[in-house]
Amino acid sequence: MEMLHPYWRYEYITAANKQHNPKLFSELPQKTDEEAHILRRNPHSYLTLNAFPYTAGHLLAIPYREVGRLSDLSNEERADLFNLVAYAEDLLTQALHPDGFNVGMNLGLHAGAGFPNHLHVHIVPRWANDHNFMPVIGETHMLHAAVHTLWEQLKKHVVP
Repeated sequence: MEMLHPYWRYEYITAANKQHNPKLFSELPQKTDEEAHILRRNPHSYLTLNAFPYTAGHLLAIPYREVGRLSDLSNEERADLFNLVAYAEDLLTQALHPDGFNVGMNLGLHAGAGFPNHLHVHIVPRWANDHNFMPVIGETHMLHAAVHTLWEQLKKHVVP
């Protein structure tokens, strides 16, 4: 049997036993772009790489204001957030050339939201033939590069 060594999963596995920081998405913008893997800052939202991605290039578009429902955002904040989602799609297309995307949100604790009081949009690039047995059987997602390496690659394509 061949052994797989996804070393970047260690932080996620050990964090699973700890209480997560419910203010994480409010605190990330206080860090530098490199520390928080932020790719773009808009007036009402920011774009960052997911620290525990489903696949390489998994981004999160997050409003600065902590709200749990889309209807709690102002029209201006919603427009800014979804303009950032469209920007993320263009950025990933240019930098990573995926064949498609999964874009979605989990609103509410019972809908799977890890941060039910701070909504965020997942932008997940997908490639033809990227379906494999690991997520189904091994409950493991395989990434072809570390998060920081992807941040550096994507940052080269960011338009101010």
